[in-house]
Amino acid sequence: MKLVATRHLVTAAICGLVCQGVSTAAVAQSTTKSPAAAVAYPAKVVRIVDAFPPGGGSDVVARLIAPKLTEAWGQQVMVENRGGANGIIGNEHVIRSTPDGHTVLIATGSYAANPSVYKLPYDPINDITVLGRVASTMFVVVVHPSLPVKNIKEFVALAKARPGAINFGSTGTGGSTHLVMEFFKLTANVDLTHIPYKGTGPAVTDLIGGQIQVMIAASAPVLPHARSGRLRALAVTGPKRMPSVPDLPTVIEGGVPGYDVTSWYAFVGPKGLPSEIVAKWNSDLARITQSQEIRERFGAGGMEAVSGPPEEFAAILKRDVARWASVVKQAGIKQHH
Repeated sequence: MKLVATRHLVTAAICGLVCQGVSTAAVAQSTTKSPAAAVAYPAKVVRIVDAFPPGGGSDVVARLIAPKLTEAWGQQVMVENRGGANGIIGNEHVIRSTPDGHTVLIATGSYAANPSVYKLPYDPINDITVLGRVASTMFVVVVHPSLPVKNIKEFVALAKARPGAINFGSTGTGGSTHLVMEFFKLTANVDLTHIPYKGTGPAVTDLIGGQIQVMIAASAPVLPHARSGRLRALAVTGPKRMPSVPDLPTVIEGGVPGYDVTSWYAFVGPKGLPSEIVAKWNSDLARITQSQEIRERFGAGGMEAVSGPPEEFAAILKRDVARWASVVKQAGIKQHH
């Protein structure tokens, strides 16, 4: 009964990861006026910082959007990978940058998870200006082809027969790919061994190489490998099947009731960005992500293009920070200093 109760608590904590809530202070920052706003923007190269190494979902999204912004603005928009410390290094770099709109962050679900696991050198909610969400996504459960399983039911049975013997990779302790697997372990009642990496790219490389056996990863970086046969996809983590891979069942369909996880990609800048710059980013991101080309490119990677006002994502971020905190507590993950 205790285990069932724990499952329900964790399920309640994580289900609907993309929901509501940031402080009015953070939202208010998006409407701050500044003399800098009167200057033509962008006035120089714009850097989109991805806080993880190349090859992850955030990298894919940023590199699809950057050239479209370059085209629209007549000024180069480039992606800069600053991996390390589960995204904290890149996050802090952006948060400490000059609030002139020339350095922004492509944020992922890990951004909302970090506060529960790490003592951060910044306030993840009040030290940023939200620019807008651009995509929502499910995760995909993928295994090395040598693992003798074809579906979630077989994987759970194998994991129970070999407790602790199957290694799973993540983007780092406390990152979204770590926590979604911890949630899976609790919900399916299995024991797997965690191997942290510095990003999705390195973890997927080792998964393909057989150094680890399983991963729950963002769809964009792993679906191409599943299609080529280098990996085997078992299921998607959302409440329904993914349109781009309709034959791939959900984890719930695979026999793990209550397991429903989705995530997001969004752009944020440092605290105090001028309202005119926030409005420019938000409107242009919406136009780009709703174009047929980007919707199709996102869809091929298992993502759904989304848009909305900064306040909408500010609410989603605050809600996710709170929900991840509850999951971390239920999983017994200790905070790192």
